[in-house]
Amino acid sequence: MAGFTLRTLLYALFGSLSLLSTLCAADAVNDLQNKGRAAVDAVVATSKTGDITAAEKKAYIAAVKCITSAPSKLDATQYPGAKTRYDDFVAIHMKNTLTIHGTGNFLSWHRYYTFAYEHALRVECGYDGTQPYWDWGRWATSPETSPIFDGSDTSMSGQGEKIPHSSTGLKPAGEGGGCIKSGPFKDMKVNLGPVAVMADPQPARNPRVDGFGYNPRCIMRDISGYLTSRDATTEKIATLITNSTAIGPFQDTMQSFNGVHGAGHFTVAGDPGSDFYTSPGDPYFWLHHAMIDRTWYIWQIQQFGSRQQVIAGGTSMMGGGRLQSLEDNVDLEVLNVDGKAYKIKELVSTVAGPFCYVYE
Repeated sequence: MAGFTLRTLLYALFGSLSLLSTLCAADAVNDLQNKGRAAVDAVVATSKTGDITAAEKKAYIAAVKCITSAPSKLDATQYPGAKTRYDDFVAIHMKNTLTIHGTGNFLSWHRYYTFAYEHALRVECGYDGTQPYWDWGRWATSPETSPIFDGSDTSMSGQGEKIPHSSTGLKPAGEGGGCIKSGPFKDMKVNLGPVAVMADPQPARNPRVDGFGYNPRCIMRDISGYLTSRDATTEKIATLITNSTAIGPFQDTMQSFNGVHGAGHFTVAGDPGSDFYTSPGDPYFWLHHAMIDRTWYIWQIQQFGSRQQVIAGGTSMMGGGRLQSLEDNVDLEVLNVDGKAYKIKELVSTVAGPFCYVYE
């Protein structure tokens, strides 16, 4: 891709990894990542490795804040609630929600989507780093104390204010429930939605049925380790990778009721985190989906040659319709990198098509 240098994109945890060499020895997911790496190295050589530093975290946070203050590029009549460039990413996810979850394009669509976000941070906000990922397993028992959610000035902000609230049925009510109480995104607003939020208390309804009206409100969170401890431990992630012999079972297990995809979203919960339409409105979303992509990448490189051009699933979350095809397009509209839509077959490898990255 023009303007991009070869790099290890999405390579670092959003946290200090001074004990990385010790931890990796006992981390089955890292073991699988390292096991498959030789096949990737045969295709591409990396030029940047390392752990994300406090300065790099702050640079990433500054870029996210930049994009939340830049103007929207969407049509104001169709998307009146989209006020910022960040809102553009939320709106496009909302528009496509029912055709990008539980479908054959779930992984490839979100791979390009996350890449487009990182590209926007770099090109539109001068960011020169990469998109971090949230390793669910590392802090599975207590995500709220991890460097991602500890509320420090180098975190993605922390827990919501502790308020009276009830369980939504997915997990017990935690120690938050209210507006983010600390960290860089304490005052960030979500402008779009809700559409199908699973949170207590319920946010104010959007003035439009489709959720695209202007409805500014604080980001609410109720972070706990209930779901990550059950569904997103390092062991569970490794088992997902090693027990899935085909792309269909892999992505179905990932998105199942007890899968890592839902565990990441509903661990944070709240509004918009528990709304699968507007969930990108909480900026932790990108670290979560970078880890989804990492998990797919690790699965792929276990059998590099045969796990690239494979697809399974339909074109609608609700079922019915035709099967998804590798020839189908992924078009992110105003988010497209260099204005280009791609076929799914061009988005299935991290070292082909518009991509050139690996995970560390």
